[in-house]
Amino acid sequence: MYGNMEEFWRERENHPEFSELMWNRLINWRREPTVTRIDRPTRLDRARRLGYKAKQGYVVARVKTRRGSLNRIRPVAGRRPTKIGVNRITLLKNYRWVAEEKAARKFPNLTVLNSYFVAQDGKYKWHEIILVDPHHPVIISDPNINWVCNPIHHSRVFRGLTSAGKKSRGLRRKGLGAEKVRPSLLAHGHRAK
Repeated sequence: MYGNMEEFWRERENHPEFSELMWNRLINWRREPTVTRIDRPTRLDRARRLGYKAKQGYVVARVKTRRGSLNRIRPVAGRRPTKIGVNRITLLKNYRWVAEEKAARKFPNLTVLNSYFVAQDGKYKWHEIILVDPHHPVIISDPNINWVCNPIHHSRVFRGLTSAGKKSRGLRRKGLGAEKVRPSLLAHGHRAK
């Protein structure tokens, strides 16, 4: 069943009824707040593969983030046009990591487990974040997930320890070109990115 769901999601452009469904969903999602708690995942196969279980202690939130490059205020003092630095300023994080941080700030008593992409339009991107309550008795008694109860995993999303954070920090690279990313982006004179 999950394989069929994954294949259907991968080939969603070939299904016009799915495109119409997502069109109607995005109309409602744009009106929602930035972080919205939802009852069940939109992509159940992806959520299950990333560690989600339909039991107590697990929370799923849908987070809306903006798309595109950043803009800065135009400086008053004179400088060359190439040195103004107003347009096309790229964020050094990926937006999935930004979405995880937004969810962690909204639910400070929960720990971010993982996240996945859901949808996008011309202005926004939507990700669903899987969060776990490290103080819940069901989570504490589950040997597969009770590692999040360890205090060392507190605020792991803000330290770049989730999957999106590690990818944005460049830790998936190995070998030539990856010497400056370890132990952190701040090491080696900030030359990692």
